[in-house]
Amino acid sequence: MLIVTGSVTARPETIVEMTEISLQHVARSRGEPGCISHDVACDGGDPLRLIFLERWQDAAALKTHFAVPASRTFWNQLQALAADPGEMHIYDATKIRI
Repeated sequence: MLIVTGSVTARPETIVEMTEISLQHVARSRGEPGCISHDVACDGGDPLRLIFLERWQDAAALKTHFAVPASRTFWNQLQALAADPGEMHIYDATKIRI
């Protein structure tokens, strides 16, 4: 399983639009093959910062997600509205039972 974390900060005048397009992206992504979960939330300490958390079945599913035209469009829209380029990290995770 792959875990993707990310965040991006909006400008005050773009937070509403950034939130709307992020929620649309999350809803669309949840229906993609290999998507285990895909979420976005507002940072409790910074109302202009959006935080993303995704879980994907494998690298192939994530690569397919990145190749979807709507994903590229979302990324370009997000960058145009953002106050900073944001960040994304991808982790290879193994589920363990304790």
